[in-house]
Amino acid sequence: MDRIAKILSFLESSPNDNFLQHALALEYIKIGEDTRARNIFEEILQVSPDYIGSYYHLSKLLERMEEVDLAVQWYKKGMDAAKAAGDNHAYNELQAAYEDLVY
Repeated sequence: MDRIAKILSFLESSPNDNFLQHALALEYIKIGEDTRARNIFEEILQVSPDYIGSYYHLSKLLERMEEVDLAVQWYKKGMDAAKAAGDNHAYNELQAAYEDLVY
């Protein structure tokens, strides 16, 4: 069974598991299913804005999709969420990626 099928089977019993949703989105990116991945990341962050890791991956994906303005917005939201959570490591990663994009 491939990774996507495994994750989908796990999601049947835990459909709201952010870790599994995030992992599924990353697998979709690997196979070039960027729109599917984007939708999953956006759903995660709509329901759980404190799921910090998804901000980085969504923003990077939006960069690749040439939606720079939207990527910038998500980086900023992610930095705000990381700061609120006291997650300095995530904040620094998001800030570095943001600055690479903007400057």
